[in-house]
Formats: sequence, C-alpha cells, structure tokens
Amino acid sequence: MEARIAQWLVRHRWIAFTTGVVLLAALTLGARSLWFESSYKVFFDAGDPQLMAHEAMEAAYTKADNVAFVVGAPDGETVFTPRTLGALHALTAEGWTLPRAIRVDSVTNFQHTRADGDELIVNDLVPDPAAVTPERARELQAIALDEPAVVGLILADDARVASVNVRMELPLDSREVTPATTEIMTAARAMKARYQAAYPELTFHLMGQVVVNHAFNESAESDAGTLVPMMFLAVIVLLGAFLRSAAATAVTTLVVISGIFITVGVAGWLGYQLNQVNISGPIIILTLGVSDCVHVLVHYLRDLRQGMSRDEAMQHALRINLMPVFLTTVTTAIGFFSLNASDSPLFRELGTMVGLGVIGVMAMTLTLLPALMMALPMRIRVQAGDDSRRFSLRGLADHILRHQSAYFFSALAAAASLLMFVPRNDLNDDTVEYFHQELPVRQAFDYVQQNLTGIDSIAYSLPAGAPGGIYDPDYLAAVDQFATWLRAQPEITHVSTFTDILKRLSQNMHGGDPEWYRLPDARDLAAQYILLYELSLPQGLDLANQVTFDKSATKVVAQIANVKAKEIIAIEDRAQAWMAANTPALQTPGAGLSLMFSHIGQNNIKSMIRGSLIALVLISITLMMALRSIKFGLLSLLPNAFPAMMAFGIWGLTVGNVNLAVAAVFSITLGIVVDNTIHFFSKYLVARRERGAEPAEAIRYAFSTVGSALLVTTASLAIGFFILAQSHFDVNASMGLMTAMVIGLALAFDLLFLPGLLLRFDRAPRVSQPDTAPH
Repeated sequence: MEARIAQWLVRHRWIAFTTGVVLLAALTLGARSLWFESSYKVFFDAGDPQLMAHEAMEAAYTKADNVAFVVGAPDGETVFTPRTLGALHALTAEGWTLPRAIRVDSVTNFQHTRADGDELIVNDLVPDPAAVTPERARELQAIALDEPAVVGLILADDARVASVNVRMELPLDSREVTPATTEIMTAARAMKARYQAAYPELTFHLMGQVVVNHAFNESAESDAGTLVPMMFLAVIVLLGAFLRSAAATAVTTLVVISGIFITVGVAGWLGYQLNQVNISGPIIILTLGVSDCVHVLVHYLRDLRQGMSRDEAMQHALRINLMPVFLTTVTTAIGFFSLNASDSPLFRELGTMVGLGVIGVMAMTLTLLPALMMALPMRIRVQAGDDSRRFSLRGLADHILRHQSAYFFSALAAAASLLMFVPRNDLNDDTVEYFHQELPVRQAFDYVQQNLTGIDSIAYSLPAGAPGGIYDPDYLAAVDQFATWLRAQPEITHVSTFTDILKRLSQNMHGGDPEWYRLPDARDLAAQYILLYELSLPQGLDLANQVTFDKSATKVVAQIANVKAKEIIAIEDRAQAWMAANTPALQTPGAGLSLMFSHIGQNNIKSMIRGSLIALVLISITLMMALRSIKFGLLSLLPNAFPAMMAFGIWGLTVGNVNLAVAAVFSITLGIVVDNTIHFFSKYLVARRERGAEPAEAIRYAFSTVGSALLVTTASLAIGFFILAQSHFDVNASMGLMTAMVIGLALAFDLLFLPGLLLRFDRAPRVSQPDTAPH
C-alpha cells in the first residue's frame, strides 16, 4: 500500500502539487473573515452561568468596564495636600473627556452630605483645590477616612494612595470592542503621561477592566510580532545546519508557512475569531510542521548521496515514512482535538485549529514537497560508501545497548523520584499572574493590591421583592447584616453597600450626631432621605451603580485581595451558606469577572484531565491498530506517559500552581511526543519484520535510520515551544514552557529508556529472513 501511494505521488507529482495548491488557496480564503476579539467574554460560552449572571448585573446597574488612574503620594505624605488634591481634581474633571466615559468617581468629587436645618446639602468633597489650605486638607482627610464608601475603594486606609475611576460604556457589537478599547487606552495613556510629567513626585498607574482587555490584545500582538519571527529564524537556522541543503530548507519553510495559512484559514471558515489563546495556534503549527518534512528529507538526501536517482530516492523516502507520518499526524491531532473537552471556547478553538492544521501540514508535505524537491536544482555529491554515517546515531546505540540496564533503571528511578512531587501541584488559578511582571498592567495589579484595595470582587444584586422594596426597614436591616458579615471575612478589603449611604443621611439629618449613624426605622423616612439625596446629585453621579431603576434591588460589592481561584469560590460558597441560614429571602448568586474566571479556571482544569484520559485511550487504540500489536501499542505509551508526569513533578517542585493552560499540557504533549516513538518503533519493526533482525540489531537500525531526525525535530519542537514560553501572557508562556520540558524529557526516554524496554519485552523470534533491499 505504502509503495503504491509513494509511487503515485512521485509519478503524478504535479497533479498532487496542483491539488495541494488549490486546497491551500481554498482554505486560506477563510482568513478574510478574521478579526481580533479582545473582550474577556471570549473565555466563556454564551450559556455559561457565571457570564449570564455578570451580564444580568450589567443590565441592571451601571456597567463595570472602567479605567482607573491610581495616584500615589510621595513618601511621607498623603494625597491630602493642596498640590496632590489639585492633581486628583484635574484628573477627575478630565476623566469625563475620555471616550465613552459615563461616570467618574474620586475622592475629590465624592458626594459629601451635610444638613443645614431641614435642607440636605450635597457637594463635592473638594470643590476647589486651589482654595484648600494645609489645615483644610487635614480636615478633608479626616472626613474622607470616616467614609466607608471611600476607604478601601478609592482611598487607601492610610490616605497615601487614591484612585480616579472612570466607567465606560463599551459597544455591544464585539467587532467594535477592540477599536473602542484602543481609542480609550490611547487617550488614557496620553493623560497619564501628561500628569506624570506635570507631577513627577507622584506615582501613576492605570488599572481597570478596559486596561486588562487591552493588555490581552497587546500581549497577543506582541507574540505575533516577536515570537513568530524568532521561531522562523530558529527553525531556518536549525534546518540549514542539519540538512545542509538550501533547497530542502526552503521547501520545508514553504510547507510550514502553508500549514500556518491553512490553520488561520480553517479558523475563519469555522467562524472563529482570533483571540488571546488561539493566536498561538499558528505559532504551534510553525513548530510542529517541521517534523514531517525532516523525516522525509533525511531519507531523500541520504539516498541521493548513495547514488539513487531523484525518483527512486523520493519514492523510497515516502514509502518508509508514509505510515509514520500518517500516524504522528493522527496522534498529534487527537491530542489537540482532546482540548475540545475544555470548558473554555478559547482552548476548544485552539485544539480544533491546530488539530486540523497538522493534518494540513501532512497534506502539504505529501503534495508540495515531492514536486518542489525534485524540481529545484541541487548539488549532490555521491559518496563512495554508505553516507548514512553522517545521519547516524549508531555509535550512541552501541553505547546505550552496552549499558542498557543502567540507563533503563536510572530512567525508572528518575521518573519515580519526580512522580513523588506531582501531588504538590495545586490545581488553582490566579488572573493576576496571567501577565508577566514586566508589563505595566501587572505592576499596576501589584501596586493596587499592596497599597489600595483588592483587585478581585464579587457583586450581589439583593432582591427586595417588589418595586420600591429597597426602602423596607426589614430589607435594609438584612442587607446591612450581610454587608457586616462580608466585612468580617479576612479576605475582604472593602464592601460597597447602599445601606452606608442611608446611615450617613440619617446622621446628617440629626445634626451629625454619631448616635444616629443607623438605618431609618420607617419606610417613608428612608424613601424621603434618598429622594432628597438624589435630587441633590450632579448628573452622572446618581445611584444607578448601586440601585436598580425601579428600586427593586440593591447591589453589594465585596473587594477581595491576594487570593486565587479556589479562595474566591470558597468566599462565594461561604456567602451562600450564610445567606441561606440568615437572610434566605435575599439569597442570590454572586457575580463578577473574578468569580467568572475562578470558575472557568477550575472547571477547565477538571475538564482537561478528562480530555487527557480520552486522548490517552484513543492514541493507545490508534497505535495498537497501526503497529498491529497490542504489546507494541502499549509499550509505545510508556516512554511518553512518563515524561509528562515527570514534567508535572518538576512543576510541582519549582512552581506548584497548575493554571488553566498548564492543565491542557498533558493532552497537547501526549499527541506530540508519541511522534518520536512512532518513528522509532516503525523503523524497529521494519528491521524485525522485514529484515529479520534480533532486538539489539533492530534498535541499532532504528538509531541509525531515524535517530538524527528525532534529534532535529525534537530540538525544533523544544526550541519553538521554549520561544512561546517567552510570551508575556502567562497562559501561553506556561503552556510553552511545560510543553518544551515534556518534549525534551520524552526524547531522553526514547533514546535511553526505550532500548532497555524493548530488550526486556520483545523476545519473540525473528519473523522473516534478512531482506537485502535498501531501507
């Protein structure tokens, strides 16, 4: 079968070439519909319960998309100096000019209330910073630090850091989100730069959901603009050094580029859009695409140097590599297709894109490569003897076979030792750590958590049962009780609640007496307080961020600091248990980005474990059928399952945190690292079944025919994924680093462990007489 296919591909190579070009063009056309989608919502399915709760919250209250200017005072000072207050006041005023701004909150425009007789006076806390004396600044600081709505949210509890928070109304059409985000960030960064130049003694950071969205976008653009050229250069240099043929290097590069075009085009035809995760698909294909070409070209060039004609050499190279190339493509595709078990659409899309992409690379290898290699001019020096020595690792095989027991048991001991550290991995996620510490957004994350408030939050829309129900004293008491419980939790840094406003108004209306800092005991009184307050508020600073339009619910928001996904979910579970026991009428699920990403991270980790098991079963069945042996199918898995587990052991020893990307590594690498084993086994079985070789001689044959190709393909894969590990987006960086580690360990196991394994388990007699035909 392989011989007939190889013969047809060579004899009709221009028909195959034309077919390949037409297929490439048709698939590449799909890329016309692609655009980059930077919204955080692409991490979730439309029916995801946490996303639906978040969108319901946004529909009921002011949206949470924002840009926050975080301002730090000089050492030894607070923000309550005339100069710093002037900067905050100016930032607040200019914040309204940012594109799509709908609300600006800061310590200077905080709506401070006081009573003048029966009249409620509501003013900005700092209406005119130019008139603020040092003495007045100290008074304002005391007032601000006494406001629960301010401290721990827009003002640090030591008054050294303050925030100017600008809320945005982003477009509903996801196609328009990225341009709108870019426009906002361009203006916000220009503002920050101007103020940093005007106030060099102050510290300025940009934070907020719009900033994070844009950071996702920039990370993806950075990866595409820097990592792809780096990988191309690394691949070309490696191929040139190994193959020593400009034509072979050029053709391999062309095939790989074709695979990238197919991957991107397939994404377009499937209706995907490029995003922070699947943008790495073409980068992965650039790495994976080298393998098929190298295995064919190594044999083609060797046979040419031994005096074969181009037709004979290409037919032979294709014949002995068709089955291994097909199998490696299938197993790699299975590994990536198993990402469809993920709870996140981003990883499902990545798995489908790369799975179809590697199939496309195989098609280009079989259709484009033969015609081009046989048409391009090449200088081939025919060797007098066997030129396979330059490509051979037979000497290494002899050494390993002499010491096979030592290598076999040392590899087992190393694996056992590292497996002990696998349980140290914590299946947890932290969105803060998605970004590298060198990035401004990560520096802002860290600064805010250390100096101002928690960057994670959970919001609760507490139902009052009917329009106007929020004024009911029993409802208000229950809301306040829940807010008090939240404040008692050690992870909570701030709680925003409507009841704090009512308490302050009650105190104001009773001459500022602290004894009256309490909730009104009558429904009409509460409604009257709020009416007076709302009538006094300036446009844009109403209660829409805390109260629904029909006054049927209020929002309570808890800010959380320095915790990971499990802890955020645990806080929500405790809150639900407390509401069920104490305020069942108010019980409602929490919502917000932090909770969304916590759940998707944890769910994705679990689903990837299931996907890995599915991939393991499917690859096992594939290998058993292809190798026509249950024994060899099972044996081939051992040197590939161990490396992934060893890598997780190293990860547990050095990092210890498995996020949603690292959880996908086992599925991804299982299909990739099996490739080397397939090529090794295929050559081993050729020697055993066709040449009648004993196991030791079959191992030498495998080393001599495929060993160098395994080295170069593994080096290419490892270098490629290590370059991906340089991404400033940790989801891609972690996946790249772990995958490179697994690939390196897998090659070591193939070369050092596999010979001892075969000698111990393949004791069957020779099945045929030696074959004198070249292989």
